[in-house]
Amino acid sequence: MNKTELIEEIAKSADITKASATRALDAMMEAVTTTLKNNDSVTLVGFGTFTVGERAARIGRNPRTNEAIKIAAAKVPKFKAGKALKDAVN
Repeated sequence: MNKTELIEEIAKSADITKASATRALDAMMEAVTTTLKNNDSVTLVGFGTFTVGERAARIGRNPRTNEAIKIAAAKVPKFKAGKALKDAVN
């Protein structure tokens, strides 16, 4: 499912226009992004939790030249599914 299909599903399920569904989805994604930028987490009970993880600096290899390269430390977004979502999938 892509973003357009998700918007259509939200509009149909919530009985709202596609424009309203688009604004709601965009607002949700922006709120999650802003919260993660501030190093906080977003918990949607039953669905899951979005957090920020730390990835340590490390040495990698260029596959073409087999030369060692330094990969900088980075913050990465993580998602842990909640119990209700896990149960729905299984």
